[in-house]
Amino acid sequence: MRPIKAWCTQSEVHVTLADGRSIVTPLWWYPFLANLDQSQLDDIELMYEGIWWPAADEGISVKSMFLGIKAPGAKKPRRAA
Repeated sequence: MRPIKAWCTQSEVHVTLADGRSIVTPLWWYPFLANLDQSQLDDIELMYEGIWWPAADEGISVKSMFLGIKAPGAKKPRRAA
């Protein structure tokens, strides 16, 4: 489950793995990323089994993404009426 590429859009975290698989999770799953601007979201360090954001001093494991494990405090945003 080694990541070789990772990036964020305004609503998702994308990871490409060394074995060719890709995984996408909602950005809201990770409240610690909520206050980062796009340049900080783009500053991602790849670790052996996860990804790290220096600006947040936080990271996520690829395994947690596959298992659907959200960070503590994650709340699905309400839809605009």
